[in-house]
Amino acid sequence: MENKKFYITTPIYYPSANFHIGHCYTTIIADAIARFKRLQGYDVFFLTGTDEHGLKIENKAKEVNKTPKEYVDEIVLDAKDLWKSLGISYDKFIRTTDDYHVKAVSNIFNKLYEKGDIYKGYYEGLYCTPCESFWTSKDLIDGCCPDCHREVKKVKEEAYFFKLSKYEDRIRKLLDNKDFLLPESRKNEMINNFLDKGLDDLCVSRTSFTWGIPVSFDKSHVVYVWLDALTNYLTALGYETGDDDSLFKKYWPCDLHLVGKEIVRFHAIIWPAILMALDLPFPKQIFAHGWLKINGEKISKSLGNYKDPREYINTYGVDAVRYFALREVPFGNDGSFDEEYLKQRRNTDLCNTLGNLLNRTIAMTYKYFDGVITNTKVNEDIDKDLIDSVTSLKEIVENDMSKYNVSLALEDIFNVLKACNKYIDDTMPWNLAKLSNYDRLQTVLYNILESIRICSIYLSAFIPDTSKAIFKQLNTDKTTYDTTSKFGYLEDNHKLGDGSILFERI
Repeated sequence: MENKKFYITTPIYYPSANFHIGHCYTTIIADAIARFKRLQGYDVFFLTGTDEHGLKIENKAKEVNKTPKEYVDEIVLDAKDLWKSLGISYDKFIRTTDDYHVKAVSNIFNKLYEKGDIYKGYYEGLYCTPCESFWTSKDLIDGCCPDCHREVKKVKEEAYFFKLSKYEDRIRKLLDNKDFLLPESRKNEMINNFLDKGLDDLCVSRTSFTWGIPVSFDKSHVVYVWLDALTNYLTALGYETGDDDSLFKKYWPCDLHLVGKEIVRFHAIIWPAILMALDLPFPKQIFAHGWLKINGEKISKSLGNYKDPREYINTYGVDAVRYFALREVPFGNDGSFDEEYLKQRRNTDLCNTLGNLLNRTIAMTYKYFDGVITNTKVNEDIDKDLIDSVTSLKEIVENDMSKYNVSLALEDIFNVLKACNKYIDDTMPWNLAKLSNYDRLQTVLYNILESIRICSIYLSAFIPDTSKAIFKQLNTDKTTYDTTSKFGYLEDNHKLGDGSILFERI
């Protein structure tokens, strides 16, 4: 049977400066979802990349005497290194400066123009250069940009417009689909803040800068961000590139666009309208997560209130950073990035609950049985409780992940690991050894190690390096998802690997 397909995307990030922990947060979540789907046997295509055009980058490059392409090349190189440091398992990295994307965007623009969905006019309004956003006077806070709190400027220029207003009724109907945009609160925002006020046609070209994809039939204009950036989800698969479009035929429509809440409008209103105009199917789902905040403020390149995420990785370890990002923020809500909390999570969950559990169980197995485990099946009622909690975990985690509630999935896995620690305290293996009750002791140790094995398979989607280290210490190749539905895949008379500390306490 052919594997079910799953196409997941992050937003393509704007490389005006090196990436921060907020970019990491979105990308780590996408990676965890992609890894979990692969674990379940899905044929996954995971896309990320960079949105490289615009006035802000043109100006930034001028400041440092570089061409815009030279400027973004350095940041993209740094971004790819950061994703490698975080173990991000993307299948493709798209850049809007890639030749195939430039060609496809030009074709898409022409197609919409010929159809009559793009027309020429004049744009007049307020513009924030750092955010690359247009605003109306009612959007401003104290006369400044509501996102970065900087000055906005009045602009008037000739522009091409996309007939967004034409699709207003169809977009409203689309948003009525309860699964299209999650969480529910985001849908209400889109309806109340935008659709109920009426949609204006959308400016899709600019003449005030040159760093962009030229409009093929009017070279004084460059394609503005909406048609350039949003269409990456299609062009990455070969749509309108003139080359092989087999990936497009295979993976579109997208299963999940994962976005930050600040770009929901673009993905839930503008993007579906573009797809309507192109007569293409909609993505199946858009999930808008909250922000990681530092000191109550949005982490922002414009505000510069962050440090290189590799500093956290170097100090605490990659899986501690991944775990913290995934565990600390209830999915859909805002959360706080705090180094003290990161340290606490590492020490409490990873070091104590997981690392110490594995370490002391392997140590006892070596102490009493020279590292060889056997399930003698001398069971008591307490064993059934533990085994039931482990075997029921599959359905619980699958349910969490079907709603992309990664934080809850991790909480549920760690609740079982806590139950393993309690099981040790309750069964007291050291007492069983004193009483020479070795058959019962073997059962107890087996039950813990098999529970760790099953939990580690789920954890491989979230903290993959740690899972690999655990499998090595268990010396097992029983690491596939299908071995989680039944308790007892660790063989009898099985020799463990060498024990080592997973996480040193900080």
